Amino acid sequence: MREIKNFINSEFRASESGKTFDDLNPATGQVIARVHEAGKAEVDEAVAAARDALTGPWGYMPSDERMALLHRIADGINARFDEFLEAECLDTGKPMSLASKIDIPRGAANFKIFADLVKNVPTESFMLDTPDGAGALNYSQRKPKGVIAVVCPWNLPLLLMTWKVGPALACGNTVIVKPSEETPATTSLLAEVMNEVGMPPGVFNVVNGFGPDSAGAFLTAHSGVDGVTFTGETRTGSAIMKACADGIRQISFELGGKNPGIVFADCDLDKAIEGTLRSVFANCGQVCLGTERMYIERSIFDEFVTRLKLGAEKLQPGRWNDAATNIGPLISAEHRDKVLGYFDKARTDGAQVVTGGGAFELEDDLAGGYWVQPTIWTGLDDNAAVVREEIFGPCCHVRPFDDEAEVIALANDTRYGLAAAVWTENLTRAHRVAGQINAGIVWVNSWFLRDLRTPFGGMKHSGIGREGGVHSFEFYTEMKNICIKL
Repeated sequence: MREIKNFINSEFRASESGKTFDDLNPATGQVIARVHEAGKAEVDEAVAAARDALTGPWGYMPSDERMALLHRIADGINARFDEFLEAECLDTGKPMSLASKIDIPRGAANFKIFADLVKNVPTESFMLDTPDGAGALNYSQRKPKGVIAVVCPWNLPLLLMTWKVGPALACGNTVIVKPSEETPATTSLLAEVMNEVGMPPGVFNVVNGFGPDSAGAFLTAHSGVDGVTFTGETRTGSAIMKACADGIRQISFELGGKNPGIVFADCDLDKAIEGTLRSVFANCGQVCLGTERMYIERSIFDEFVTRLKLGAEKLQPGRWNDAATNIGPLISAEHRDKVLGYFDKARTDGAQVVTGGGAFELEDDLAGGYWVQPTIWTGLDDNAAVVREEIFGPCCHVRPFDDEAEVIALANDTRYGLAAAVWTENLTRAHRVAGQINAGIVWVNSWFLRDLRTPFGGMKHSGIGREGGVHSFEFYTEMKNICIKL
């Protein structure tokens, strides 16, 4: 049985308390590793190591050397690509067809992308007139924020963790990662890569565990942590925000969503169907940017629903390394029960179940996995639970609309504001509608197309702050002004 230990000051450490917990394969429900749970003692040690590293070799390392080190991390991940791929797929159940194209390559690329971007982030300077006529020169510098706590989700464990660790390290910070208790494997592998490439001790640390009364709570409440970045559900973000209020520590959150998709009759229907199938069902619907509310112009509503149904019913569950598999399980039994609970609510509220609505029944060891069917509903009231609340499963409600103003109002009628997708071949309409949707990112005739230089984050209950390009560096650095009297 594999053991996954905490990683502190470049050493793998067993838990002082002796506590461990099981890491399960969600495709089978079977234990694949034992994970050492960090307590307060381990978190204290990790914070101390991270603080010491700020004034050690890392703190004085020339930026070119630091950037070269980040490039070696990316190369180290790619050199062990198959090992990272297997670990990620076993932890999440997702098929290799998805993880091999997105999770692992993007997870590695985040280090190179931010290493290159940080070299080109501008600061500012101003000449100031003074009464004596000599003037003064003001210029700004970016300094590392310090110790960054990175609290990670389980849906894209490597990708979303390195999306934060990459820019944090590029800016000269040290980090303590708390991976999801559901998916710790690739974070542990990354710790091995850190040692392989010669990362100084204390720069990258990992504490495993849960939220309340465990590593997550101890880390986010720790006075030695200068900033907390978190991706996950809104309720957990609220708890972390309260913890960070003590000490006025800064936060960057990407939280939940109830994202709309809008399909106008003048769209390219083939593209809209293909894009919607991905946005609803990719990663078994466990994508923060995924679409759970579809609004279709009435004249094409019936055709759209029919074709979406046909596409959903072609999705094939199975083993992660089977080339035919294109949908995986949900992450846990608890999450499966939550999603199936929403399936029950939809039926109770009078939904027409177009397809799905239950659990897959698979054979052999896969019978113990957390499988649910791709599900499409129509016919619900706009206030129904499955229309209002984030489900985070492979499902969507499809509703017709009649005019542009109506659908914009429907799209914005949510406490969330993370993402949206608009499908239309009318260029003027595309600009007009996209500009009125209250979401941090609006895709037009695409979905999940990301330029990593652009701002990413949510409005309303979907988050605080922005990541990507220079916007990441706004969080991971402190700006200081230097005024020189001439």
